[in-house]
Amino acid sequence: MAEKIIVRGGGDIATGVVQKFHRAGFNVLILEIPEPTAIRRSVSLSEAVYDGVAKVEDIVCRNVMAVDQLEDCWKVGKVPLLIDPVGDTIRELKPAAVIDAILAKRNIGTNKKMAKITIALGPGFCASKDVHAVIETKRGHDLGRLILRGNAKPDTGIPGEIGGKSTERVLYAPIAGTVTAIRQIGQVVQKGEVVFSVGGHAVCAGFTGLVRGMLRGDMKVAKGMKIADIDPRTDTDFCTISDKSRCIGGTALEAYFLLRNQFGVNQ
Repeated sequence: MAEKIIVRGGGDIATGVVQKFHRAGFNVLILEIPEPTAIRRSVSLSEAVYDGVAKVEDIVCRNVMAVDQLEDCWKVGKVPLLIDPVGDTIRELKPAAVIDAILAKRNIGTNKKMAKITIALGPGFCASKDVHAVIETKRGHDLGRLILRGNAKPDTGIPGEIGGKSTERVLYAPIAGTVTAIRQIGQVVQKGEVVFSVGGHAVCAGFTGLVRGMLRGDMKVAKGMKIADIDPRTDTDFCTISDKSRCIGGTALEAYFLLRNQFGVNQ
């Protein structure tokens, strides 16, 4: 019987992790919050929370209501998703590994007691103390580096550079209110064109680029919340699972086998 892997979070980076483990033959379960706010929704399995089903490349994810529905998903090659922000399901299923892919920039509860192997993505965790392994998520030379002792690089709050653009890639809510999407993921916007509005306040693109991410319309947001992501590369191929997600997903799979086979699981 395939080993169970629980991934906390179903955003775009988490989806890259899920794809690697799913393809490797594991039974993967995603645990999500009731209202996920993934920006890159077209490559985020968390969209199953809203739509019931989400498909990203070769993975189909289904939102299930109870643990007794998991096997039905796994039998037909689908990835189940449960609403469980606290992680109560972890104690019930006793998975082979728990992977924290929430990317909250801080630890909101994942710890080594949850499973024989625990892996966390990004800052907020100390490998060997909080979890067994941490994976670097910051773009650059160390992206995807496996850390067995210590921490990932601290969050700078500055988006990674793509095509010479960094801070201007991400658009934020100017005020608290309800999002109205003017342009959609996969569309090219011109510099100065309105991308979305919040409470009637329009937000425009700072350069010509591809809309890679956009919050769901009619979602209520706080001032300063990330709403959209513009990519200076206008090829729609960049709306697939990203190079960053694939890199981190590969390292997560490596970390699992390394901990299981070489170092053991009781560090």
